[in-house]
Amino acid sequence: MKLTLTTACLTLAASTAFAQTTVQSCDREITFDAPPQAAISNDVNLTEMMLVLSLTDHMVGYTGISGWNKLDAAMRAGVEQLPELSEQYPSKEVLIGAEADFFFAGWNYGMRVGGEVTPETLAPFGIQVYELTESCIHIGEKDAASMDDMYNDLRNLGAIFDVADRAEALITGYQADLADFLASQPALPTAPRVFVYDSGEDVPFTAGRYAMPNALIQAAGGVNIMDDVDKSWATVGWEAVVERNPEIIVIVNYGEVTAAQKRDFIMNNPAFADLDAVKNDRFVMLEYVEATPGPRNIQAVKTLAAAFRTN
Repeated sequence: MKLTLTTACLTLAASTAFAQTTVQSCDREITFDAPPQAAISNDVNLTEMMLVLSLTDHMVGYTGISGWNKLDAAMRAGVEQLPELSEQYPSKEVLIGAEADFFFAGWNYGMRVGGEVTPETLAPFGIQVYELTESCIHIGEKDAASMDDMYNDLRNLGAIFDVADRAEALITGYQADLADFLASQPALPTAPRVFVYDSGEDVPFTAGRYAMPNALIQAAGGVNIMDDVDKSWATVGWEAVVERNPEIIVIVNYGEVTAAQKRDFIMNNPAFADLDAVKNDRFVMLEYVEATPGPRNIQAVKTLAAAFRTN
C-alpha cells in the first residue's frame, strides 16, 4: 500500500510540475500532458539530438541506423544501454511492440508519405510523433533549409521532454561557437560553387534547396549549384552539373560505396575532366550524420568553411 501511495504521489508531482506543452510539428500541433517515457528515435542524426539533450532515460530504443551507417565511438557509448529495434525503417508492429509512446522521425527519415508508419497510423496506439523540421517539405510548403531547422528541433524536443533550459543552453552554445569560428576565417572574394554528391553513377543524387547541405554550404560562405532545385534530396542530370561547373564537390560518406570510391568515380570519368573541382582536386567529405540535421552540423559548417578557403 505504501508503494502504491508513493508512486501515486510521484506521478502527481511530475504531472503538476510539467505544464501542458504544445509544439508545432510540420502542419500539426501536438500537445503533451507529460514528457514521453518510452521514446524511440529513428536515424543517427535524430538519435544524436536525443543524446545531446540527455534523454536516454526517456527512451526504449532507436531504429534505422545500422542498416546504412556505422556508429562512431561517441555514438556507441551514448546508445549502449538502448536496443536497436530495427536496422532500417521500423514497422508499425515494432513501435507498438516496444510499447512506445513517442516517435521522433521525419519524412524519409523513418516515415514515408502514404506508408504504414505515420502520425495518423500511430495515433490510435498512443504513440505521438514529432517530425523532423527539415523533412516537412515532403508534406507541405516551407522555407529553404536553414540552421534554424536544427535549432527548432532541439528547442521543441526540449519543450516536449521538459528540458527547455538544457536545449536553449545547447543552441546558444552552438550559435556562439559557430559565430566565433566564422569570424576568425578570412573573407572569401566570391562564394565558391559547390556540388553535393550523395550517390549514383547514371544520375547523381544530390541536395536541393530544402536539404540540410544547402544551409551548411550557405553558412560556410558558398553557394549550392543546385539551390534552385525545389526539392530536398533529389536526382539531377550530370549535364546540369557539368554546365554549372562546381569548384568544390562535397561527398556524403555513408553506405556500401565509400567516399574514396565516389571521388575516384568522378576523378576518373572523362566527362568530368573539365570541372574546376576535378582539375584542382577540391573535394570535401562529410559524414552522413554531419550532412543531415543534427548537432554535428556545427562541425560540418566549420569543415566546409575551412575547405572553401583552401586552394
